[in-house]
Amino acid sequence: MNFLNKIKNFSYNILKRENIYLFVFIAIIFIFDRVSKLKIISEFSESSYFINDFINLDLVWNIGVGFGFFSTNSNIIYNFITAIISFVIIILLYIFVTSKTLDKVIYATIIGGAVGNFYDRLAYKAVPDFIDMHYNNFHWFTFNVADIFITVGIIFFIVKSFFVKN
Repeated sequence: MNFLNKIKNFSYNILKRENIYLFVFIAIIFIFDRVSKLKIISEFSESSYFINDFINLDLVWNIGVGFGFFSTNSNIIYNFITAIISFVIIILLYIFVTSKTLDKVIYATIIGGAVGNFYDRLAYKAVPDFIDMHYNNFHWFTFNVADIFITVGIIFFIVKSFFVKN
């Protein structure tokens, strides 16, 4: 199949009904993430909020990637990592469009969260994390709603790879 036919086939796949529904699902994840972050940014910028013995809401600006890895004050490194993330999202979108239905749902979940965090990297030059899970003095990494969707998608992807044969 030549390159033009691949592009034509890909553009046809984007317009499939199940893909349209899952693009709406991605948008819902993105909106849910945005609303949660905007609420936290506007109300918790100076203080943390105690929910229970295991969860606090505490705004932390993450300039790295997941769990604060690769945090740096260098604009060059930050922009390079942001470019890599955009490339990964594009690849995930391609895989999403060309996958089977169950895989599409998994990829849509990951993409929805990834786009939410990517937006923050562009808009704020950092990702607002605010869910602080802890037990006594042990604190897990602070995370956000987009991170939850990315993690759930990856867990489903791993579980599916163990139990569903291609």
